[in-house]
Amino acid sequence: MPKTTTATGNQDARRKRNKKFLAFIVVGLIAQTVSTVLFVLLVMRFRNPKVRLGAVTVETLNLNSSSSSPSFTMKLSAQVTVKNTNFGNFKFDNSTATISYGGTEIGEGAIVKAHARFRSTKKVNVTVAASSSKLSTNSHLHSDIEAGILQLSSHAKLSGKIHMFFILKKKKLAEMNCTMELNTKTKAIQNLACK
Repeated sequence: MPKTTTATGNQDARRKRNKKFLAFIVVGLIAQTVSTVLFVLLVMRFRNPKVRLGAVTVETLNLNSSSSSPSFTMKLSAQVTVKNTNFGNFKFDNSTATISYGGTEIGEGAIVKAHARFRSTKKVNVTVAASSSKLSTNSHLHSDIEAGILQLSSHAKLSGKIHMFFILKKKKLAEMNCTMELNTKTKAIQNLACK
C-alpha cells in the first residue's frame, strides 16, 4: 500500500506541474496576441503623408498696371515639404505644383520623384514660372495690382507607395492646397497657409 500513495503523490505533483505549464503557455499566447494586435494597430497603420509649402520666395516680378491691359510675369522659388509619419518609406512619383490666380492656373513647376524616409520630412525645391497670359479678361487684376496684393493659391498631388519592412506596400496620395498673398510692393509672399 505505501507504494500506491507514493505513486498517487507523484501523479498529483505531475498534474500540478502540467497545469502550471499549460497556464504559462496560455498566458504567453495571450500576451503575444495582445502585443501583436497593438503592434498592428499602432505601427502598421498606413497614413497619408502631408505635403506643404515651407517657404516661397519671389525671384523675379514684372508688372504692367495699365488699365487697358494689366499683366504680370513672375518666377517663384518654393520649398515643398513632404512629412511622412509612417513607419515605412514613402516613395513618390514625378508630379507638378501649380500656382493659380482667381481660380485660373497661371504656372506650374516640376516636383521630381524622391522618397521621404520613415517618420521624417523630405524637402524638395520647386521653381515655378507664372504669367497672367493664361488669364481671360479679369476685371480684378488691375485693381489688385494697384492695391499691391495678388491673391494666389497652390496645389499639388503626390502619388506613391509606402514601403514597410521591405514586404508591405500600400499606395497613398498626398495632397497640398495652399493660399498666399504676393505683395507687389515688397516683392514678397505673405500670409502663406496650407491645409
